[in-house]
Amino acid sequence: MSKVVLITGGSSGIGKSIGEFLHQKGFTVYGTSRNPERITDAIFPLLALDVRKVDTIQAAVNEVISRSGRIDVVINNAGVGITGPLEEIPTEEIKNNFETNFFGPIEVMKAALPQMRAQKSGLIINVTSIAGYMGLPYRSVYSASKGALELITEALRMEVKQFGIQITNVAPGDFATNIASGRYHAPIIKGSSYEKVYGEMLRTMDEHVDNGSNPLDMAVAVYKIIQAPKARVHYKVGAFMQKFSIVLKRILPDTLYEKMLMNHYKL
Repeated sequence: MSKVVLITGGSSGIGKSIGEFLHQKGFTVYGTSRNPERITDAIFPLLALDVRKVDTIQAAVNEVISRSGRIDVVINNAGVGITGPLEEIPTEEIKNNFETNFFGPIEVMKAALPQMRAQKSGLIINVTSIAGYMGLPYRSVYSASKGALELITEALRMEVKQFGIQITNVAPGDFATNIASGRYHAPIIKGSSYEKVYGEMLRTMDEHVDNGSNPLDMAVAVYKIIQAPKARVHYKVGAFMQKFSIVLKRILPDTLYEKMLMNHYKL
């Protein structure tokens, strides 16, 4: 019997790549989008879901269970980027980022867990970010929201293990997707103390995404996690130096690591 998979944010980027790969491997895949009627090239069903709206989350989960009778894998992939000097990012935008990147995945897990508990099995994969392992300049809010999801996952996996449910984190580095186009950029303010440095950082960040890894790498990694008998607590997917930066953070003195980051970002 093919496993039933629900992927939030399955209409583009990493989510779409994962969905298409799993569909080709014979999984029963459901993706989600805020506006599925606008997507004309999906090869698996897309359900309406906005992670900021609990009623749409519950409706999508109910639809999967109604159609397939179960839900074996949930991939919390929907997320948004945000950049800017923390001092100049509107508080409303900070809250919106956490609604999407942190509170949204929590609500998706809450909606899926009762069914998984009834089945005595299930796997939840939370897509976080290598940026969630460190505070990155001008990406502070993104680092914080993804880092918070990492810690929630660590705690929740211990709470639900007794029910036969596994939960894990997958932290991607920079991938060549359209995330930059949907990212909230705090405007570059003329005359601001951050104007020059932030403007240069924006260009650097966009270059990193444009030159990022192939999203298919994430799809293969997720497939291997699903096939594994037991999921590890953490996975990292991306360029070697991006993954190695996490190791360096563990072993280097804080001030030396900070200096290394500042040199990397030319600050």
